[in-house]
Amino acid sequence: MDKFNNMRVFCRIVELGTFSAVAKELKLSTMMISKYIAQLEASLGVVLLHRTTRSLSLTSAGEAYYNRSKQLLEDLADLEASTAQLGERVKGTIKISAPIDFGGMYMVPAIESYLKRYPEVKILMSLDNKPPNLRVGSIDISLLVTDTLDPGVVARKIAETELCTYAAPAYLAEKGCPQSIDELNQHQCLHYVDTPHGEFWLFDVDGELKKIKSDWVLASNNGRALCQAAALGMGIVQAPRLSVAPYLKSGELVEILSQYRRPAIAIYATYLQRRFYPAKLTTFIDFLLEYFER
Repeated sequence: MDKFNNMRVFCRIVELGTFSAVAKELKLSTMMISKYIAQLEASLGVVLLHRTTRSLSLTSAGEAYYNRSKQLLEDLADLEASTAQLGERVKGTIKISAPIDFGGMYMVPAIESYLKRYPEVKILMSLDNKPPNLRVGSIDISLLVTDTLDPGVVARKIAETELCTYAAPAYLAEKGCPQSIDELNQHQCLHYVDTPHGEFWLFDVDGELKKIKSDWVLASNNGRALCQAAALGMGIVQAPRLSVAPYLKSGELVEILSQYRRPAIAIYATYLQRRFYPAKLTTFIDFLLEYFER
């Protein structure tokens, strides 16, 4: 029996929540995952997991074993990474997550520049507006556009952007330009979903945060689609300036209600705190700081 393997399987069950999720990740049958846990519990002489058809929970022994096992596995990974790093070669795979617009518009050229410098590194990028749970272990670095951070992670600010309100000149010529946020209920709105502020638009009124629930005609989790719709005159959109930049440059969109614009929102590279960071991680984060500063 490979106790380290069984330990890894146990930790992933705790982190992913189900046997089937771990089986899918490891490309094994659920029966094999159950066998690994049964072997581990038999060797330890304790029950680690309470299992029913609908739920899975840790016993007190399981919680203690998970905490120590997680630390041991992280120490082993650190040992392997630090030893490999002695060869002075930066290599391996970095798994990153980024918001759809920021990742699609800005991360690809940044990654291309990084890989020229470190050609033995591979990067797996997932695009999703919902931030991942870094503790699950499937993502190394999460890029976030946010003003609210999880206190349990390390966050490095790489850039910032403003959340502004935009419309096409043709739309404003036809429908009129709102002069206050109260007039938005007379307009067609294009709503950006899956953001930290949910169904609301955010404004600054005399230094105070004001939330407005938009009466939208089109909603999407893709800022570029919403900007295109706004450029076609379909309505007003509130989005980060980084998503709208090409449309502002071309004149297809203009900012409105600028007197109510919120302060800039930071863009962070976030990752879990640990005692040792592999070179692939530190070089990538340092590169992002350098790249976006330029």
